[in-house]
Amino acid sequence: MLWVIRVLFIIVSIVFGTIISGTSGGIVAFFAVAVLIGVENCITQSRIDGIFDCLVGLAVGFAIAGLLIYVASRFVELKSLSSSPFSMLFAVFTLVLGYLGMITNYRRTGENESLSVGSSKQLVNSKRNYKILDTSVIIDGRISEISQAGFIDGVMLIPKFVLNELQHIADSTDSFRRDKGRRGFEIIRSMQNDPMVETEMIEEDFHDIREVDAKLVQLALKLDAKILTNDFNLNKVAELQGITVLNINQLAGSVRPNVVAGEELMVKVTREGKEHHQGVGYLDDGTMIVVKNGRQHVGEMVGIVVTQTLQTNAGRMIFARLKGDETESDESEDLRSYSSGWKRNSYGRSSY
Repeated sequence: MLWVIRVLFIIVSIVFGTIISGTSGGIVAFFAVAVLIGVENCITQSRIDGIFDCLVGLAVGFAIAGLLIYVASRFVELKSLSSSPFSMLFAVFTLVLGYLGMITNYRRTGENESLSVGSSKQLVNSKRNYKILDTSVIIDGRISEISQAGFIDGVMLIPKFVLNELQHIADSTDSFRRDKGRRGFEIIRSMQNDPMVETEMIEEDFHDIREVDAKLVQLALKLDAKILTNDFNLNKVAELQGITVLNINQLAGSVRPNVVAGEELMVKVTREGKEHHQGVGYLDDGTMIVVKNGRQHVGEMVGIVVTQTLQTNAGRMIFARLKGDETESDESEDLRSYSSGWKRNSYGRSSY
């Protein structure tokens, strides 16, 4: 609509110019309106420097026109420039060069800026920094709080086939699995409602592949994305194919405070251990502590002394004795007994 108004304004100006001063008046009116539209176009831009570009171009165009007219006047002897038939031509020539200078300089600057902005946008769009979430990390739930804290940026990508697997777990007849599946949907809803966490659902599936883990690997390769998981096997398979894997359990282990042999702690013995004399307790971060002679203190808060720590890909386990208990024990026997069959559950707590 704006261009229609401009065209009508040009036509009306030419008509009035022709009526007042004949053909020459119409020509002058046309170029005068063209310059006016050019200035108006610059002013309507949000950039202040765009107006400056227009003025610089206009000044350069007038300067070139003035120089050419001066050179021409040296070769054409004119008694009076105002009465000369060339006077109208000189005026039109000045307006044309002024307009061309203004538009050329403005567009040149605008193209440079567009090129710069376009390159930046292309760079940003080409690196959307996707993080693909698998079922284990969704059920775990810690990804929501970690993302809210700003430790993991980028787009949290949730494939449809992961949602299908989560739905299958939520529909399980086993109450424990059913609760895990429902918890996973609550975590997704929490992340979607958080303005600080960017989440996207993706419909893409690989129907020729049955295993969800294999689909995750293929999707990560296709999108050049990272995988967020707690699954040890998926972690290894993805890394072998050059995919960056972010393991929440590994992150949790990295931020746990170091515990060394001889350090004294307070812990509540929550249950009996594997051996007849042992009790088991947990630190606040979920690290399991096997307490020698702790069986008789189940349900009590006791002082312990760390004797040994075991660190594996599944997490960390601490062996300790009761404070004041100086009896000798075969620590290696306890270590072998617990390390066989020890694993970390979906909530980051050690179990066996």
